[in-house]
Amino acid sequence: MTDPTRIQPSELDQLPDRDPEETAEWQASLDAVARAAGPHRAAYLMRRTLERAEGAGLALPKLLETDYVNTIPTGAEAAYGFDGDEELEARITAWNRWNAAAMVSRGSKYGVGGHIATFASAAWLYETGFNHFFRGKEQDGSGDQLYIQGHASPGIYARAFLDGRLTEQHLDNFRQESGGNGLPSYPHPRRLPWLWEFPTVSMGLGPLSAIYQARFNHYLTNRGIKDVSGSHVWAFLGDGEMDEPESTAALALAAREGLDNLTFVINCNLQRLDGPVRANFKIVQELEAQFRGAGWNVVKSLWGTAWDELFQLDTTGALVRRLREVPDAQIQTYQTRDAAYIREDFFGKDPALVEMAGLLSDDKIVECFHHSRGGHESRKVYAAYKAALAHKGAPTVILAQTVKGFTLGKGFESKNANHQMKKLSVEEFKDMRDLLGLPIPDSAFADGQVPYGHPGADSPEVRYLQERRAALGGPAPARRVQPVAPLPAPAEKAFTAFDKGSGSQSVATTMAFVRLMKDLIRDKETGKRWVPIVPDEARTFGMESLFPSLGIYSPKGQTYEPVDRDQLMYYREARNGQILNEGITEAGSMADFIAASTAYSTHGEPMIPFYIFYSMFGWQRTADQMWQLGDQLGRGFLIGATAGRTTLTGEGLQHADGHSPVIAATNPAALTYDPAFAYEVAVIVKEGLRRMYGETAPGEDQNVFYYLTVYNEPMPQPAKPEGVDEGIIKGLYRFKEGTPVTADAPRIQLLSSGTAIHWALEAQELLAAEWGVTADVWSATSWSELRRDALEADAALLRGEERVPYVREALADAQGPVLAVSDYMRQVPDQIAQWIEQDYSSLGADGFGLSDTREAARRHFGVDAPSIVVAALAQLAKRGEVAASLVKDARERYGL
Repeated sequence: MTDPTRIQPSELDQLPDRDPEETAEWQASLDAVARAAGPHRAAYLMRRTLERAEGAGLALPKLLETDYVNTIPTGAEAAYGFDGDEELEARITAWNRWNAAAMVSRGSKYGVGGHIATFASAAWLYETGFNHFFRGKEQDGSGDQLYIQGHASPGIYARAFLDGRLTEQHLDNFRQESGGNGLPSYPHPRRLPWLWEFPTVSMGLGPLSAIYQARFNHYLTNRGIKDVSGSHVWAFLGDGEMDEPESTAALALAAREGLDNLTFVINCNLQRLDGPVRANFKIVQELEAQFRGAGWNVVKSLWGTAWDELFQLDTTGALVRRLREVPDAQIQTYQTRDAAYIREDFFGKDPALVEMAGLLSDDKIVECFHHSRGGHESRKVYAAYKAALAHKGAPTVILAQTVKGFTLGKGFESKNANHQMKKLSVEEFKDMRDLLGLPIPDSAFADGQVPYGHPGADSPEVRYLQERRAALGGPAPARRVQPVAPLPAPAEKAFTAFDKGSGSQSVATTMAFVRLMKDLIRDKETGKRWVPIVPDEARTFGMESLFPSLGIYSPKGQTYEPVDRDQLMYYREARNGQILNEGITEAGSMADFIAASTAYSTHGEPMIPFYIFYSMFGWQRTADQMWQLGDQLGRGFLIGATAGRTTLTGEGLQHADGHSPVIAATNPAALTYDPAFAYEVAVIVKEGLRRMYGETAPGEDQNVFYYLTVYNEPMPQPAKPEGVDEGIIKGLYRFKEGTPVTADAPRIQLLSSGTAIHWALEAQELLAAEWGVTADVWSATSWSELRRDALEADAALLRGEERVPYVREALADAQGPVLAVSDYMRQVPDQIAQWIEQDYSSLGADGFGLSDTREAARRHFGVDAPSIVVAALAQLAKRGEVAASLVKDARERYGL
């Protein structure tokens, strides 16, 4: 009879079997164990065999899941050498739990809200780290990088209060910042720049940024900028947060590059905002498989020491099997039900478990299922953290099981609604006080107000806390901006290369920018600080010449011979490579940019990132990260290449950017420019370097970043006119004044940006030659900076100061109406409309893009030169300065 196990083909059939008889004996042994001792015993033996094989270095695929138990057994915890005072640490944690809950509850009377349950579940995950692991900045200026889960911020504030870094007044101003002495709701460096380093509450961006921060730490070390090999990146995340695509987008990168300087700590309280994370499944097991599959080291800390007795009684594996099959929502239910329910529903499913339950008291069952979780015990968390730091060659994720709302009482713990619950009653606080053992008398609850608690500045708790932090390098989290001398300005030669124009040669502004970057990177003083970032489009932007000279960063260097090695611009990877070529990931490239742009504060090393991308795929895809960049006070240059709705021929709707400056204008930290000419690009970059990295004027904000749109349309580059630098920086200057056709010829002002200036210049000639109209052409390098200045002028007027907006001042003597045009939707130039005293109208590329030639696309959107002429005549006709019939004549002449 045919062996049924051999019917299905195996991939191993492709390998020659040197001893089929021996193979058959092994298979028969497995079958015998399964028959004699059961399939569970057979599975156990296979697992132990695979463990032994892995330990021996045999090349076998790893299992993606382990049992629903702790990775580090209780008996092995002592080997990790816990060196703290458990009693003092428990008291510190109790005070922090109390004050975090008190702060949010007190603030609820103002309606400002807050979150209590997250820190309550994660308190020991943070406290163990602060007491034993997280390095401060006072030793090497870098320390560790902590990505704190946003909803846990009250617990961090509570610890800073215990430490003396915050006062009761600060805590009472939680979420009340307008007075200037408040605490932001979440980790916001821009709002509390001495404490927070990394904004994390936009779910998913924390884990993504943490990976690229760890990667950038290696980049700094490998390039010889600064040795930050002692820095460790800790990212605290929620199990629900891991549903965000950004949370897991770069797991393979972290494993591929061996980022053992990175640890994810995922608080698995099994709940997200509305209910269970995986009601009918097990989120811990799913995450374990996902991370193991990506190549991470996984440490599970699920059960507390109260479970030790149960596991010792589990001689058949029935308990482990039952834990593996119970869905998360039922685990949550057990946490809220009595022992009788748990005996019936959990233990009653298997005779072996029924027998086990008969040996357990009700109190023991309640202790295990209500309170005993691995994430709530300092020794278990300590062992997990130690294991993470000891593991080399791959990043580690710690999956710590907790109870959401732990110690907040029956009204909070494991309740689906606890994320939205903002306060406890006085009686609930008193119960919490008794549970935590805090010396807070009933008399302290005056008028129903819950008091803050503090053991005293010279108490054993505070002394212990401060001694631990001093040993670890100072307070954490903490953001520091080291006193660093301004970077020297690069040689002027780099910025003047296009001052004389390009002659008869046509040059796209994208190419002009890349040439400028090449020159700046060669600068002896600052060249090494440039960080070129590109998402697998370097050749599109003409950057391949940088490959052999700068090298593409790879921690492994180049372990192969590149296929184009015999070419001048071959693909060269290097361990000290300067270019970050991220592959097809705008999110990863943006995370690179954020890490580089904030190195001045994270590591005391100012770096100058420029990230060049298809403009359509920058702000539209990653605007949330641009907001994160502004919050984190990042500095650098974002370059939206192949910009505009009509310049990227043939690519069509999803590639045609007509709105990135609109999105950019919503970000207060973004200085957005749409330069028309190469010399304008140079002036803007030079000013950006001064403002972000050089000598700044009094009151000038360095913590900005620049967004430049550049085009792939080759055009002759004109020479730089005299005295235009100020106008370029402020956003507007007259590029070409029209020659009056006659003394009384009607006049119009054409404001244009980017590639649209070429259409305006053509329209200027048509208006003069064919319609007797004089037009002045202005280069509007930044509509949004003109608007920003005008808004500031309006605010000054309300304060009683006399100030005229620059755009109004620049156009003060300009005759006739104003017509504005760009390769973007009309909303972009319309940003300045209310400050224009002349009659104002605009043209733009509104609507979806399309595939066609540039000329056809511009005619379609009505922004080409003939369309500008017709619009100009229409404005003049409306004012009675030309005959209305000319508008019709022009439409017919140009076939519009």
